[in-house]
Amino acid sequence: MMIITITGRGLRKDEVLFTSPYGEGKGIWCGAAISLGHNYEVEFEINQLLMRWIDILPAAAEYSLTLDKDHVTFTGRLENIEEDGSAFLQVGDSLIMFECLGEPMALGSFVEVKTAELRIYDMIIVDSEVKL
Repeated sequence: MMIITITGRGLRKDEVLFTSPYGEGKGIWCGAAISLGHNYEVEFEINQLLMRWIDILPAAAEYSLTLDKDHVTFTGRLENIEEDGSAFLQVGDSLIMFECLGEPMALGSFVEVKTAELRIYDMIIVDSEVKL
């Protein structure tokens, strides 16, 4: 889970823009109504099958989250890849699960995971202070 601040609405239905301790991103909000400027504790779901060495690439050893047009890129430590392709990326204290295929990658190394299909699930409101 990660704490994010909702900063705006995107162009697609239920799309939100947000900031986090690691950078900014956008995704489809899956939860109760949101308020701009509020902090939320969320889980991320990457809702597409990613290809190793195409959507997942080696990266500098620094946690980050970046937004580039329609893609969100998480940079973190590749924690695990199961035989069925389920994988986990550690970004700070958060784990993000995704599905992948392709040639093996070294566990424990830093990688960037790029997606255009990010879903955001609301866990709890952290605070209700409006910071517009």
